[in-house]
Amino acid sequence: MIQLPVQYTTVIHQIDGWVIKVKMNHPLTPQQHGDFQAFMRELGIPFQPDMRLQMAFWSLDTGQSPIDVMRRYQVAVVSHGHPDKTDIEAFRQQFTMGLGYCPETLA
Repeated sequence: MIQLPVQYTTVIHQIDGWVIKVKMNHPLTPQQHGDFQAFMRELGIPFQPDMRLQMAFWSLDTGQSPIDVMRRYQVAVVSHGHPDKTDIEAFRQQFTMGLGYCPETLA
């Protein structure tokens, strides 16, 4: 995939799956936008977050710490900033260890 001007990515886990927000440094060309949307649709379903999640994203966007956001909005912020696969894998392993099995939404 062509490099996109990603400023940061936020990953939040909910019981029914992952919610991912990608913020770009600048607007994409129509071709990049279409390619990016197609790629994201292959990974999941477009999702309009409820007000609680919108406020959590906004709080992270304005520089509040992920810990404060998790406490205030009762969400599991797995990663915020430069995407880090190790953060997501560590979350998955800890969550799975606590349950004793790996739910389909974490596979």
